[in-house]
Amino acid sequence: MKLLITGGAGFIGSSLVRSAIADGYWVVNVDKLTYASNLENLKSVSNNNKYVLEKVDICDSIALGQVFKHHKPDAVIHLAAESHVDRSIDSPTAFMQTNIMGTYHLLEASLFYFDNLPADQKSLFRFIHVSTDEVFGSLDEGEERFNLSTAYDPRSPYSSSKASSDHLVRAWFHTYGLPVIISNCSNNYGPYQFPEKFIPLIILNGINGIKLPVYGKGNNTRDWLFVDDHCQALLKMLRGGTVGKTYLVGGNAESRNIDTVKQICYLLDELKKNSNAPPHTDLIEFVADRPGHDLRYAIDFSATKTDLNWQPTKSFSEGLRLTVKWYSENQKWWEPLLNNKSSIIRSGLRRIK
Repeated sequence: MKLLITGGAGFIGSSLVRSAIADGYWVVNVDKLTYASNLENLKSVSNNNKYVLEKVDICDSIALGQVFKHHKPDAVIHLAAESHVDRSIDSPTAFMQTNIMGTYHLLEASLFYFDNLPADQKSLFRFIHVSTDEVFGSLDEGEERFNLSTAYDPRSPYSSSKASSDHLVRAWFHTYGLPVIISNCSNNYGPYQFPEKFIPLIILNGINGIKLPVYGKGNNTRDWLFVDDHCQALLKMLRGGTVGKTYLVGGNAESRNIDTVKQICYLLDELKKNSNAPPHTDLIEFVADRPGHDLRYAIDFSATKTDLNWQPTKSFSEGLRLTVKWYSENQKWWEPLLNNKSSIIRSGLRRIK
């Protein structure tokens, strides 16, 4: 099969590209190459004859049509999105354009392509839309986890734009018959994540001796999903998912932000166990809370486990240890990002997803 993956040079997208090629798929990576894209993430597959990069903005309908016509994909997995909550608060326009209008243009290009496929190829074609648990709003402590019956209740410009894109995808299924599958996942983490996001920001600030900013009192809780586990779930949806269905993908790893920061500090201390440096927890600094900060996310993925025989393979402690180790050993990957994006990273300490 040939997969058209949008946003394949981003964090989750590049993991999916690597996983798909390792599983024998051909991959066409459609990516605008924004600030959060990084072709270094794809260095291991860049010369593979089963991989090709198309530098295309998903809002460019003409260019999208040419990509479909030339490459003739068997499926689309749509990950391209603006995804940073604080950025959406500061400047929501790009989120509306990419996440809503970009999804619309991709749906239109996919539908035109699908409608002109032979019947046997139509039966195999899939459009998988990758979304977020944030469309469901915020949970109180002890409240039942998000499930397939949870109503949408987005609270930020980012989550609202993703909720809008989810509704568009469902409309193109019900109205036009495009064979879609929707995935709503919890917070991803792992190697190659852009340093403005919570976990890599805390790791790299700790490595560099910079204050570790924690919103409010650090009681906001997230369900953490190791990125490679997420990508295996997406490939299982591709192979055995039911058209028109939504799958929830969680990590079964709820952790308060302050506890996550402390775990990272302890792991960084281990790396410097022979040093006389003070503990990294001394760098923790509580800062003013983000506007409209959702208290808790948590996903009930039991239906996905049953239907697709999928569950996360990495515990949070195992995945976090692997992630801290990767960043500590891959300075050549992240140092240019800090140097080139200093205004984003160093002065943007409040930018925590």
